[in-house]
Amino acid sequence: MPNTPKKPERTSGISHFFAALQYSQAGIRRLWRESAFRQEVAGGALALAVLVGFGASVPQLIGFGILWMVLASVEALNTALEVLVDHLSPEWSVFARDAKDLGSLAVAFLIGANTLYVLWVILS
Repeated sequence: MPNTPKKPERTSGISHFFAALQYSQAGIRRLWRESAFRQEVAGGALALAVLVGFGASVPQLIGFGILWMVLASVEALNTALEVLVDHLSPEWSVFARDAKDLGSLAVAFLIGANTLYVLWVILS
């Protein structure tokens, strides 16, 4: 296949660290194209503002930041799963539906966990 990009060579040591940073930057650029992720960023910023407005402590803010990063991580994995499923099953299939639904459920659980955490902080 003449249009297939060449696989990058493996790196090690400090070169691997910088290569991994580039892969992560590419990942965040790809994830930003997902409207769900952009909505989660907006929701996280709003929740952070609410927490600050209600006088959340620094440890509580750090806890929220960690929980939000877990949400973003699961959203990234869900997006990766959807990309793979779309490649493997371009037509509708039960396995594709199930895989996407389960990925969506994982994200929904973490949105719920973030919401419950914010409510717990402001109500306690």
